[in-house]
Amino acid sequence: MTGMPGKSWLDPVPPLSAEERLIHDNLRRHVGELAGRIGERNVWRPEALGAAAGYIRGTLEGAGYAVHAQSFESRGLTLENLEVELAGEQAPGEIVVLGAHYDSIAGTPGANDNASGVAALLEIARLLAGNSYARSVRLVAFANEEPPFFYSEEMGSTVYAARSRDRGERIEAMIALETIGYYTERPASQQYPFPFRFFYPDTGNFIGFVGNLSSRSLVRRALGAFRATTPFPSEGVAAPGWMMGVHWSDHWSFWQAGYPAIMITDTALFRYPYYHAATDTPEKLDYPGLARVTRGLAEVVAGLAGK
Repeated sequence: MTGMPGKSWLDPVPPLSAEERLIHDNLRRHVGELAGRIGERNVWRPEALGAAAGYIRGTLEGAGYAVHAQSFESRGLTLENLEVELAGEQAPGEIVVLGAHYDSIAGTPGANDNASGVAALLEIARLLAGNSYARSVRLVAFANEEPPFFYSEEMGSTVYAARSRDRGERIEAMIALETIGYYTERPASQQYPFPFRFFYPDTGNFIGFVGNLSSRSLVRRALGAFRATTPFPSEGVAAPGWMMGVHWSDHWSFWQAGYPAIMITDTALFRYPYYHAATDTPEKLDYPGLARVTRGLAEVVAGLAGK
């Protein structure tokens, strides 16, 4: 469950490079747009949810992608999962999916949950644009992850994963970006559900790689690639999927469809004081940390796809 390749970064993190400063500025702008100007976005605020989808579409098109929308119905509305693809050169039928949900739960602007994940998705799309990989890479923004749609047929990632299964698509790896923007060096800032507190640090300064037992190989490959390229603290776990917190994002939908999938997270409510609250606002995030994580995750995706 807990034995992982490599070691977490323990030294002080270096200053941001010029590339990471650009990532930092873009991430701040994306989060400010989604959780600041647009704010709460869900089926109870359909204009805001549509504005978020429009911002995502425009940003991806600005990076040179053709955006494909998967439409589905929820509460009398037509919602969209938004997808772009880099077709693989050697094995185009083998697919790596990177996804993040762009809705927020009612009553919150959702800066960390999950504008942080969407912002990273948009930046990784920019970093990967124009590159060639052996496998195909898909980047997908999902609607309707938050309750009451979680675990339901109206969950955007459930709709997407079910379509992939029905088409017989070979998704070799799926990564869900979920609440990835908050890091702190404050002692005793990190909590865990039982029994993980016995195995992991009590300072919430790391990014977590989380999967079920069937996806343990993917957890190890992704975390190993991150640690090999990124000077930032990181931890990983492959645990039974029913355990508290292990299944809390869009990767769950891909498990249901039989695909290996993991979640990348700052652990959300186990660290973040503003989880699912009206105070989950853009200024709460650690943008230098988010920039380092985003740059490292671009390397992870590229590695899984085969440079």
